[in-house]
Amino acid sequence: MKDFPSADRVRERLMRYARINTQSQPYQGTWPTTPGQFDLARELARELESIGVNHVFLDEKTCVLYAWLPASPGAEGSTPLGLIAHMDTAPDASGEHVRPWVLENYDGGDIVLNEKEHIVMKVSDYPNLQMYVGQDLVLTDGTTLLGGDDKASIAAIMTMAEYFCTHPNAPHGPLCLAFTPDEEVSGLAHELDLERFGAKAAYTLDGDHLGYYEDETFYASEAQIDITGRSVHTGTAKGIMINAADIAGEFLGMLPAREKPQYTEGTEGFYHVISCQALCEHASVRMIIRDFDRNAFTRREDFLRSCVETLQARYGQDRVSIRIQHQYSNMKEVLDLHPALTENLRRAISDCGLTPVCEPFRGGTDGAALSFRGLPCPNLSAGYENAHGRFEYVPVQSMVKNVEILLRLCALWA
Repeated sequence: MKDFPSADRVRERLMRYARINTQSQPYQGTWPTTPGQFDLARELARELESIGVNHVFLDEKTCVLYAWLPASPGAEGSTPLGLIAHMDTAPDASGEHVRPWVLENYDGGDIVLNEKEHIVMKVSDYPNLQMYVGQDLVLTDGTTLLGGDDKASIAAIMTMAEYFCTHPNAPHGPLCLAFTPDEEVSGLAHELDLERFGAKAAYTLDGDHLGYYEDETFYASEAQIDITGRSVHTGTAKGIMINAADIAGEFLGMLPAREKPQYTEGTEGFYHVISCQALCEHASVRMIIRDFDRNAFTRREDFLRSCVETLQARYGQDRVSIRIQHQYSNMKEVLDLHPALTENLRRAISDCGLTPVCEPFRGGTDGAALSFRGLPCPNLSAGYENAHGRFEYVPVQSMVKNVEILLRLCALWA
């Protein structure tokens, strides 16, 4: 491909975006949940305009950034195609004062991330490193996450946009770009205005492993169990005290021991306790429920309700309660009705020299929610590794290849 974007462009973009703290936080009661996401949105808006994108709009209320590229000559009647990435980074590890650096021509050994703090990324702990021998890795200093989830995707989309602006005859239909906030805390693009966006088909970019795509996600919900106890001096507690912390422990003991994230893979579902806060007078357990099968997912929710009913019978109806909130559904229900989306994605990946691999996505994407809002939206992996942690890294060559895949995908839709 003539004048294909160099590695320098995507690498510089990722490192610049990574330094902006866009870490989201759950249960803040604000939108977006953190102000730094606006900082990145404004940076991206300025950059889009500087590379020649004439139609850019930042919604100052919702922190959704929109941009539109007109079709290349002769492709004006093509289906308007959307590309979506999220701006926030996960709250699981610090996103403040990110210090990205590049290890060129990785030799396959353990990587010293921070000599002063004695932080080493060991191949024995992260064997996927062996897949990237000879490549250039963008890394952290071991004290923060990197934010390749999902800034590697943003870097690829921005580099694609720049290519189309400098190569106006490169084939593509009308392109609709969107960068969204708070995906990591279940924002799920609910503030994306589909009418304003204008796409009739779309793809999210998120997830690891270059060359993978996802057309299937969990069914997902979140549960909160609240327990009210009764406190009294331990010296006179017999027959009077009801210890909410003990009841919370009983509830946790009812959960199937092996049906947890650390023991499951593929399409296996699980229960995951996010937090347990317990005192004698009050305790609360917050958890998520996940499964790929709708009926199995419903049984999981019903099982939690039955556990609570058992505790209610033992301690009193008003002492234990459960609230379950649906989060998203398996997008395969929708995408199976639109096979061209995955067919074109598979072809684009294959045409770029990779073997397309579909794997169930053991998480949620903005596309899962958008598919059920009427915008079918499979996911292309971004190529990062070890997301949500201090040992996250992004191979530069993976980002470059994703730019190539995006250019080819747009050409196929044209």
